[in-house]
Amino acid sequence: MSRPAPLGGWPFEWQVGWRYTRAGRGGAAAGRPAGGFLSFISAVSVLGIALGVAALIIVLSVMNGFQKEVRDRMLAVVAHVELHAPPGEALPDWRATAAAAARHPQVRGSAPFVATQALLGRGDVLRGAQVRGIDPAAEAQVTPLAARERALFAALEPGAWQIILGGELAWAVGARVGDKVTVMAPSGQVTPAGVVPRMRQFTVAGTFVAGHHDYDASFALVHIEDAARLFRTGGVSAVQLRLADPQLARRAGAELQTSLAGHVPPLEVRDWTRSNRNWFDAVQVEKRLMFIILALIVAVAAFNLVSTLVMTVTDKRADIAILRTLGASPRSIMGIFVVQGAAAGIIGTLAGLVLGLVVAFNIETIVPAIERALGIAFLPGNVYLISRMPSQPLAADIVPVVAIALVLAFGATLYPSWRASRTNPAEALRHE
Repeated sequence: MSRPAPLGGWPFEWQVGWRYTRAGRGGAAAGRPAGGFLSFISAVSVLGIALGVAALIIVLSVMNGFQKEVRDRMLAVVAHVELHAPPGEALPDWRATAAAAARHPQVRGSAPFVATQALLGRGDVLRGAQVRGIDPAAEAQVTPLAARERALFAALEPGAWQIILGGELAWAVGARVGDKVTVMAPSGQVTPAGVVPRMRQFTVAGTFVAGHHDYDASFALVHIEDAARLFRTGGVSAVQLRLADPQLARRAGAELQTSLAGHVPPLEVRDWTRSNRNWFDAVQVEKRLMFIILALIVAVAAFNLVSTLVMTVTDKRADIAILRTLGASPRSIMGIFVVQGAAAGIIGTLAGLVLGLVVAFNIETIVPAIERALGIAFLPGNVYLISRMPSQPLAADIVPVVAIALVLAFGATLYPSWRASRTNPAEALRHE
């Protein structure tokens, strides 16, 4: 027998499969109330896929938003790339080093600095601190914090022994503007009486709030000449660089390491992603785990299609038998139910994609509206540094979500479709 002809220009497998997806009234016409129930189950499967895809897109976008907020606050204080002299040595001419680094097309600014760990105290309170000696004028070319707080940083003058503290660090030691704090160097001075700690009193010129707890609670800024004298570094020990694109810091750092290989003394190149590697690794692990957990929701919804299609195949046995007697091949029968399941998967995925993107791009409007309606705050300002819900949808996250949802939906159609193609027409029509 010949294969049934296409209707309206479309293969009949597509038309019949799409009709089964939209309705399912064949069973009802035969005296069985299964058609409406199958349509309901199919709608539930589509809704489940849509909600799963939307949830994945929204959660990953919010995680990207939080990561971007933390990254931006981190880069407000630290440079994108740092060039360090060997421990205990100084750069003979930091400007020449900066000029050599500036030949890289990504470098947009440079500034010298001296950094070391020290103890900072006031009265009986002592706290560990990262003391960084900077050149206030050059620092504004590298870090947004210095560019934003030019007037505050201008108070750091050589020989004035002024210090700027992170807000949390100042609170921890109980220091205010104008108070004296003591900075103790990690290495002491050898005298006939033994090793005497090397320390110096500084006057608090002000405080800064970068919005990143690690830096607000540990950073102290002084003039680079005061730092070099106190810590006896012999001059500038490192140069920090600002790049055009901070996301390329790792690659730019590797290229700078190669291009400056002949520098004397040899330089160690550190980019901001490696300096904060533990934090970024933790974020990536959390994203992967969250992706897997939420992908299970999509998997459950997709495999609901299996039960839907199995019930449809059972309900449409007579239809299958008639199509087979009209000349439809087992491959065509399989195609009908693949089309039915694939249509449900595509509709659910596209609906979830649209819903997820709408929420992700408008989450800063939606969340405050929910907070006002419920009278609660999801991110209280007195607890979290970020009081709003950030969101950053990325194609690198959205494309895999859509692809996985479609693959799961197509995979769920294979067994029921194969089972339908194995239906024996004579056996099916015997009970009709």
